[in-house]
Amino acid sequence: MIIMGWERGILAEFNPLEPVASVPLFTLSIGGLEIPVSNHMFMVTVAALLLLIGIPLIMKSRKLAPAGYLENLIESICVYLREEVVKPIMGTHTDKYVGFIWTVFFFVLTLNLLGMIPSEKIVTLITGKQNHYGGPATANIWITGAMAGITFFMMIITGIREQGLWRYIVNLAPPVPWWMIPLIYFLEIVGTFVKPFVLAIRLFANIIAGHMILATFLGLIAILKSYGAVAMSMAFSVGQSFLELLVAFLQAFIFAFLSALYIGSSIAPEH
Repeated sequence: MIIMGWERGILAEFNPLEPVASVPLFTLSIGGLEIPVSNHMFMVTVAALLLLIGIPLIMKSRKLAPAGYLENLIESICVYLREEVVKPIMGTHTDKYVGFIWTVFFFVLTLNLLGMIPSEKIVTLITGKQNHYGGPATANIWITGAMAGITFFMMIITGIREQGLWRYIVNLAPPVPWWMIPLIYFLEIVGTFVKPFVLAIRLFANIIAGHMILATFLGLIAILKSYGAVAMSMAFSVGQSFLELLVAFLQAFIFAFLSALYIGSSIAPEH
C-alpha cells in the first residue's frame, strides 16, 4: 500500500502515549523548594478531595439501613470487601486493617474512573484554551509505585506490630532443614520486595494499555479519513470504553485483594 506524504505526516505526529503522558502544569514554591506539579499529581489531589468530601456526605445518614442508591452501593462494597476478602485472610485482625483496604480500593477506583473522563477536553471546550488538567494517574508508574510502596510499608509495620520484631524475622521463612535456611531467607527477602513491584506494574500496565488502545482506535479516524473508518473506530472505541470501565473496577479490586493478602501473610505467617 502506498502511503501519501500527508499520511506520513499524520503517522509521524500520531502518538498513542500522548493521552497518558505526564505533563507539568505549574510549580509550587515551599520554603525555597521548587516542586513541579504534573497533571497526574493534580488528578491524585482531585481524587483525594472527592473521597474526603464525597464519602462523608454520601454516608451522612445515621440510620442502620442505608438510604439512597450511592449509600447502598458503597455499603455493599464495604461489606463485601470485609466479609469476602479481608476476613478470610486476616481473621480476628480484620477490623484493625479493613479501613486501609477500603481506602485502597476506593482511591484506586476513583483514580481509574477519573482517568476515563476527558476533563482536559471539557475544559478546552468551556475556556477555548488548550490545557492538560486531566489524564489517567494510574497509568503513571510513579503513582502506582507510590501506592504499592505504602502497602509495602503497611505490610512490614503491621507484621512487626502483631508479631514483634524478632518473631517477624524468625517467621519470615517457613520451617525448613537447617542447610536450606540461608537460601530460603534470601528468597523470602527478595519475594518481600517483589510484592510491591508486582502491585505497581499490574495496575500501571493494565491502565496504560487500555488508554493506548483507545487512543489508537480514535487515531485511525485521522489516518484513514473515511466514513467507514469513523464508524469502525467509534464502534471499537465505545466497546473499549465499556471494557475500561470493567477494568477500572477489576484493577481496584485486585489491588485491594493483593494488599489484604500481603498484609495478612505478614500478620499471620501461616497464611
